[in-house]
Amino acid sequence: MSRIGRTPITIPAGVDINISDTNVVTVKGPKGTLEKAISPEIGISFDGGVINVTRPSDIPRHRSLHGLSRSLVNNMVVGVTDGYKKELDINGVGFRATKEGKKLVMNLGFSHQVIIEETDSISIDVPAPNKVIISGIDKQEVGQFAADVRKKRPPEPYKGKGIKYVDEVVRRKEGKTGVK
Repeated sequence: MSRIGRTPITIPAGVDINISDTNVVTVKGPKGTLEKAISPEIGISFDGGVINVTRPSDIPRHRSLHGLSRSLVNNMVVGVTDGYKKELDINGVGFRATKEGKKLVMNLGFSHQVIIEETDSISIDVPAPNKVIISGIDKQEVGQFAADVRKKRPPEPYKGKGIKYVDEVVRRKEGKTGVK
């Protein structure tokens, strides 16, 4: 049995769960509403403030879907209660970010400014010129948006210039002078 799949999900107060016959799980909470279609092969039961995810057999497909389905439902519950956020650091001389209305405007050493628009489900906060915080209720969407922002100027290994996650460690390389 999957260790992740068999652990029950406790539902906090203020969160409403609706599971349809076609395994579409709708989670409504204080921060918003999320909806996801789970594979019909996986059984999802909601009773007494606890969600249990079960699988019909031990074939590899069902085993892999078991833990995945439980994680997806748990991420939805956490998202509508607490939300998710990713923090990015911008390193480099003259590299900075500002927020103008609903747009993130970044100077990243190019001849032009890089402009990214905030979406309905994603909010961007710039507490300092070299720090960007991306937050939302959908874990996958927040992570993808943060990866797209980071992709505009990923950190380079020689000086460490670029956009990186706060907890990311950039492996630094020695330059040409290390050959002597």
